Amino acid sequence: MPRWRSFVSRYLRWSNPVAQALALSAVTFCVVLPLCCHRLLYSYYFIRSVYLDSMSEEVLRESLDRGQDALRFWQSAASSSSGAASAGPPAFAGDDRRPELLVTVVTSRRDQGSDFHYLLQVMRRLSGVLGGCGERRCAEVLVCDVESGSLENQDARLLEAHFRVIRRSPEEQRRNRDAVNTFEREKRDYVFCLRKGWELFRPRNVVVLEDDALPKEDFFQVVRDLLSRRFSLHTLYVKLYHPERLQRYWNPEPYRILEWVGLGLVAATALLLAASSCWSPRCFSFTPSAGHLLFFTVYFMAASELLGRHYFLEARRLSPQLYAVSPATECCTPAMLFPGNSSLRVAEYLDGSFCAKGNAKDTVLYRLARATPGERSHSVEPNLISHIGAYSSVRANPARPKLL
Repeated sequence: MPRWRSFVSRYLRWSNPVAQALALSAVTFCVVLPLCCHRLLYSYYFIRSVYLDSMSEEVLRESLDRGQDALRFWQSAASSSSGAASAGPPAFAGDDRRPELLVTVVTSRRDQGSDFHYLLQVMRRLSGVLGGCGERRCAEVLVCDVESGSLENQDARLLEAHFRVIRRSPEEQRRNRDAVNTFEREKRDYVFCLRKGWELFRPRNVVVLEDDALPKEDFFQVVRDLLSRRFSLHTLYVKLYHPERLQRYWNPEPYRILEWVGLGLVAATALLLAASSCWSPRCFSFTPSAGHLLFFTVYFMAASELLGRHYFLEARRLSPQLYAVSPATECCTPAMLFPGNSSLRVAEYLDGSFCAKGNAKDTVLYRLARATPGERSHSVEPNLISHIGAYSSVRANPARPKLL
């Protein structure tokens, strides 16, 4: 008998585990996953050339509609509050000292994408979820308008009847605008908002949101749970957002590799135990052996990575207790939690560093937290905000932004 026929008859009979493994892998990775995942944005199977443009346009259209709805909402609220000005102070303009949580929203005017009204979207969402913590509101809210150009930030002006809005003096604005590059100016704006929020409220904890960070509906429930965990007593900051495209298992972060291997082992063990007790050996020849366990561990690891870790993380939204806390990643800072008085330490650290291209404030914070003895930093997964800012206020923008 020719050698190839001997090989086929020995290893590629259906009753042989090798043949079953090859068939299972071919069906899974060449048929099932491509059919199921070709429209999932963060999957390796996503067909970018076919779907990216249309999906990007759809997201932009939805954001524009939300922005216009938010504009009408706040315009209506502003006219209502002006008619009832004698009735008392604005509903959201709290003056309580030492609130449990202060949310500071950093904003500036956008030359491009102004019709999207990102700030108004964020503030409408915040106003909707502020009452979800029981008898007392979840947080005090401060809008920090760092616009230093000659034109006014109209969205921030519209919110003054409902939220406390702070700004630099004209002299400070001019000095900040003329002296530094974009990255240093952005850092100085951030430090100003951190210090001003502390000076006005002396909060027990601080969240800083950029004006294109749209909170999820469970935002405050998860933040409260994070602050109740022991790690928050010894952390400089907790990042509440990491770009979805960077959340994959195949990543230099060691904890993700451990998570990936653990997922593969658990899934492989469960499958082999189920197969040994429920299925006929004639149909499924795998047994709880070391070789078969290794194959299915790699099989499930490959399947989960190709499908997309982002979609597994979404299952954690079932409960605040399921959100995972891990060592901080370097990028980015649209949503940050500063437990205790750590916002003051962050302001001091940032003040001692100069930011430039390649050394923006997120990079500076990440390096400082790693290099400073006793300081720790963390990230939470999945994200607590959606980053809706397709058009940046500080960087050049493409003619038509894309999701990837």
